[in-house]
Amino acid sequence: MQASAADSRHSALPAAPTTRPGPAMWAMGMGAFAIGTGEFVIMGLLPEVAKDIDVTIPQAGHVISAYALGVVIGAPVLAVAAATWGRRALLVALMLAFALGNFASAAAPGYLSLNALRFLTGMPHGTYFGVTALVAAALARPDQRARAIGLVMSGLTIATLLGVPLAAWLGQHFGWRAAFVLVGAIALLAAGLIHRHLPVMAAPAGASPLRELGALRNKQVWLTLGIGAIGFGGLFSVFSYVKPTMIEVAGLPLAGVPVVLAMFGLGMVSGNVLGSRLADKALMPTVGGMLVWSIVVLLAYVFTAQHVVLGAINVFLIGTTVAIGPALQIRLMDVAGDAQVMAAALNHSAFNTANALGAWLGGLAISAGLGWTSTGWVGALLAAAGLGIFGWALADARRHPSQKHKGPVRLV
Repeated sequence: MQASAADSRHSALPAAPTTRPGPAMWAMGMGAFAIGTGEFVIMGLLPEVAKDIDVTIPQAGHVISAYALGVVIGAPVLAVAAATWGRRALLVALMLAFALGNFASAAAPGYLSLNALRFLTGMPHGTYFGVTALVAAALARPDQRARAIGLVMSGLTIATLLGVPLAAWLGQHFGWRAAFVLVGAIALLAAGLIHRHLPVMAAPAGASPLRELGALRNKQVWLTLGIGAIGFGGLFSVFSYVKPTMIEVAGLPLAGVPVVLAMFGLGMVSGNVLGSRLADKALMPTVGGMLVWSIVVLLAYVFTAQHVVLGAINVFLIGTTVAIGPALQIRLMDVAGDAQVMAAALNHSAFNTANALGAWLGGLAISAGLGWTSTGWVGALLAAAGLGIFGWALADARRHPSQKHKGPVRLV
């Protein structure tokens, strides 16, 4: 009997380390927790940042876009530059760079310097998540790759549940700069844990910058990235401005903001767990189904944001749309051939393109006088566009079945 593509890929992997993979998974998850806290906490502190550096709230939102742009550019650049690095050394270096960027952000004197530093801080983000996804998949059974990636990514989603509300509370009471100091400290802890628990894992034989660049020639890679870059932007369109929206429209007291942020985090945790399990069972249906779900919950936000309780519940539901993440990560691994690091890293470039695009378009709608809840309409349109790209990817895969999988590859 012919082996499946997933089995073939897995059989080509290096032998699993003799140590238990659990501590390594949790160490990588701590790095994801640090990055998730650093990426999302600013969204809950935009009014404080705006007041401190003397800009409007939509202008302060440019800080979010600057970080996201750093991810978009940093992921492919670092993936190519570090193609031959050992995985443990690379992950430790990326986490140390992220820590330094957050400490520097806490000391930024003004608008321009803060944007520049957030751009630099975002550069390690995509490559870190890309490499941890490959390592996690390499340590997992063939039919549990998405769940293994979901376990590492749980650090990101738990960050929105615990780390972001904690950092937001710290920022509200001691200034937004204190929140970045906390993120830097968590990143230093993660670097130490990764160095201690992650086994030495060399880059695959024949790894090179040129081979990683091969991912850019694959149409299915670009279509999958487009689904994430466009279709996932709706979440960021809404969440980037969730604090002022809930305060100004629903009348949420300031003390209730951490609760709403925690609701979003709980939604992300739930979506990550459910999405990784669904992706292991039915990969492409999970992608399409989550895009439809995104349209529904983002449209609902336009109306539920008028009420504190309904709005908070809707924020939870919007958080669950992160379930699309593990599915898109596995899809990229399946279509990327030997260019695994580049493809895995570019997945996070796509998500942070969504971050930048969603925050920018949401800010434009608000600045144009369409109201705080207009971000829901913007988000729904982005999700619908992502669904269109998903349909294009399916049609192209049917026309060119040889492009679906590139055969056995080594993930690490």
